[in-house]
Amino acid sequence: MPKPDKTIKKRLDSLEQHLKEENPVLVSAVDGFRRLSRIGYATGLLDTGESYVTQIPWWPLISVLGTFSAGKSTFINQFLSYPLQDTGNQAVDDKFTVVCYSGERNTRTLPGLALDADPRFPFYRTSDELDKVEAGQGKRIDAYLQLKTCNSERLRGRILIDSPGFDADEQRSATLRLTNHIIDLSDLVLVLFDARHPEPGAMGDTLAHLVKATKDRTDSSKFLYILNQIDTTAREDNPEEVVGAWQRALAREGLTAGRFYSIYDSEAAVHIEDEALRRRFEWKRDQDLGEILSRIEQVSVERAYRIVGALEKHAEKIEEYYIPRIRKLVASWRKRVLVWDTAWLALAATLAVGSRFLPPPAVASLDTAISTLSADSLLAVGAGLAVAGLALYLHFRSRKWAAASVLKEISHATVSEESERLLRAFKRNTRAWRSIFDPDPAGWNRRNRRALKQIVSSANGLVQALNNSFTDPSGKRPRVEVAEAVEEAPVEVVSGEMMPREETA
Repeated sequence: MPKPDKTIKKRLDSLEQHLKEENPVLVSAVDGFRRLSRIGYATGLLDTGESYVTQIPWWPLISVLGTFSAGKSTFINQFLSYPLQDTGNQAVDDKFTVVCYSGERNTRTLPGLALDADPRFPFYRTSDELDKVEAGQGKRIDAYLQLKTCNSERLRGRILIDSPGFDADEQRSATLRLTNHIIDLSDLVLVLFDARHPEPGAMGDTLAHLVKATKDRTDSSKFLYILNQIDTTAREDNPEEVVGAWQRALAREGLTAGRFYSIYDSEAAVHIEDEALRRRFEWKRDQDLGEILSRIEQVSVERAYRIVGALEKHAEKIEEYYIPRIRKLVASWRKRVLVWDTAWLALAATLAVGSRFLPPPAVASLDTAISTLSADSLLAVGAGLAVAGLALYLHFRSRKWAAASVLKEISHATVSEESERLLRAFKRNTRAWRSIFDPDPAGWNRRNRRALKQIVSSANGLVQALNNSFTDPSGKRPRVEVAEAVEEAPVEVVSGEMMPREETA
């Protein structure tokens, strides 16, 4: 059975050591992914340089998407309480920026290679994916990615991704591929739109990519749609109409449920002369911003459930999707091989029957040769072996031609990542020593089927363990007594200021 390479083993050991300190419950999840990967290797769905562990981020991941003028960088700077990202009304940065915590006071900007070569970050081995989109793009990894560090406590234990502003119709396929990649990996996706552009119809392509492509996802709850710089609508006769226009635009793309947040940066806000209107805008902003920050604080908890859910999802996908697909592909291959073999047999029968219609001298010579072979046992065995060898050669040529036609169909009918998995798994089923009549795909034996059921069962047990960590339905845990607060003068909070959440002792 194929085994993972040393790099994968080393990463798994390092991850387990980290999780023992952070969240011991997830150590069992790593073991589940390890066992699931063995099934992937056996069936050919995984290469030995891959693992299901590497396909999900194990650190909380928050991505910020939107058009170039939506205020993404301003929002990130405000969240970090540090001017990390350059800001402007035009496109300032055309790279995906991964922001992580550093103990150093000075920030650092590292090239894309720092992400491409480090399995701890979400863009590990992205250069390989870029090469699949367009040959040679993998060498230009620094043109797509960069890593920034910041000494902000809000980043501790989290990874933040700032995407380049874009309109989906103008983007290179590589950039859109990276966008879809981070959407899949993220625990929370903040999608920002610019309230200064009151005609959302002009953003149709962007809305289609950011909204329409995500509304049917099973994890659609992780998307927060945010109308930024809402303060610019204060001078409108009816500010609510701007929000309503955006909500209708999202509804046209199929997003009819979920919250729509309205915020703005207090430091860059336009002056609102009407005090009552200003207080209303500030109240709305503080309410929505508070909810957004609360979701960010909950990312670590959601991540634990997401990882356990991903374990069960991968296991079910193998049994309910990939194995049936492989069965159909193998059945199609078998049918084509039999068609070719039948054609060879028909050709042989035609030649045998046709030989009887040759001129009489030729028929007599053929009969004499057959009689001579039959009389000499050694020659008969040799002739039999030659015929068997020719039959085997033609059969394996049939297998090869049939496999080539199926492989071509797989490449045309499926997307890149899925295509690679199916191609690899199908090739594993067409190896020379496997019969075309094998009832089950390669690696899908009784032991692996039983192991898969055990993995799903253990995933359910992990969910219960997480529930026990965060809930107490029976109320049997010791009650935590809260010390009576000492009366102090009330602290006046300036409306609109982003106040960092106080940590309780």
